[in-house]
Amino acid sequence: MKSFMASPSTIERKWYVVDATGHTLGRLSSEIASILRGKNKPTYTPHIDTGDYVIVVNADKIKVTGKKLEQKIYYNHSDYVGGMREQTLQQKMDKKPEDVIYLAVKGMLPKGPLGRSMIKKLYVYAGPEHKQQAQKPEALEIKY
Repeated sequence: MKSFMASPSTIERKWYVVDATGHTLGRLSSEIASILRGKNKPTYTPHIDTGDYVIVVNADKIKVTGKKLEQKIYYNHSDYVGGMREQTLQQKMDKKPEDVIYLAVKGMLPKGPLGRSMIKKLYVYAGPEHKQQAQKPEALEIKY
């Protein structure tokens, strides 16, 4: 029996909407990354993007454990001497909570062109509204 290898013409993509209210950041992000990679499908092929689209709403209602709000630091550099900027998780949640989930999921995807194509299928919104109603996304219940 031959192994099945997906090709771009055989991939069927679905749209899912996930409500992040009350979910833990890391656990939710790993589930989303798995869906974006296509690991929830029997047609998963490691070297091809077989994943589905994911819309995350209520990103501002995510929770974290421990002292991560004060101790987790996001670094950014401007490529100039002394251009290192730091932001705590609390500061990032106050300014742009969508980035917290986006960066967590991005770090769990493969690096390179394959991962860059996968992360484009993620849409994160701070509030309960999203712009993808035309795609008729189905609600996805994350259980862990």
